[in-house]
Amino acid sequence: MKILVTGAHGFVGTRLMKELEGAIAAPSIQGMNEKQIRQIVEESEADVIIHTAAISDVGICEKNPEESYYANVLLPVYLAKASDGRKLICFSSDQVYRGCESDGPYREDEAKPANIYGAHKLEMEQRVLDRQPDSVLLRAEWMYDYISPRGNYLLNVLNAKETLTFGHQYRGITYLREVCENMERVIKLPGGIYNFGSETTQSMYEITKDFLRITGSKQMVKEVPAAHNLWMDCGKAAEYGVVFSDVIGGLKRCLVDYGGI
Repeated sequence: MKILVTGAHGFVGTRLMKELEGAIAAPSIQGMNEKQIRQIVEESEADVIIHTAAISDVGICEKNPEESYYANVLLPVYLAKASDGRKLICFSSDQVYRGCESDGPYREDEAKPANIYGAHKLEMEQRVLDRQPDSVLLRAEWMYDYISPRGNYLLNVLNAKETLTFGHQYRGITYLREVCENMERVIKLPGGIYNFGSETTQSMYEITKDFLRITGSKQMVKEVPAAHNLWMDCGKAAEYGVVFSDVIGGLKRCLVDYGGI
């Protein structure tokens, strides 16, 4: 099975290229039009497309809404139009829950964005499914890995020079290795939207305190006012065997995988 990966040199794409048998790196699709996207898909002869490329920085999207719309809505729609006969998997975001009025954990039918990035991701999901109902949209959490081209929760905590600050907001964070391990099951999912990642019953403040204790770190964590919850109910995907460690379990596993760091 051939798997075309967009964003192959990004945070998620780099690891997918290493872990997935049959993975093919798409060239950078930034700036491409619909015809060019179709040509890349057809020439790849891929059976599956995993679309990870995006502008995922919330602040950049707020400052550059047109660029965000092109990258986060139009490019995946072009891929959907080009993917007839192929399985399309697009990464979305837990940011679609930023404006929800309840405390969570949120199910897939409760989305309410509160920023441009989240709004664009939500529009992308619906437009892709309208074009290709068999597509799978993964509402991914904040992911981490020890070897990473960019900062993430794990590296932020391990490399902190000053007191860490977290509130009692609830949000899942997910080990990237477990994301890759689940992709074979993701490919078999029925078309639709799925919350995707580790679940938790602890706030970010509590998770960080526990993680520092587990690592033996003397780093301090200070409690600050809580931000909006972004935690998700991932039961829908779990019904199809797409399962993760809980947040603390994933962090412990990552420590073991990298020799205690």
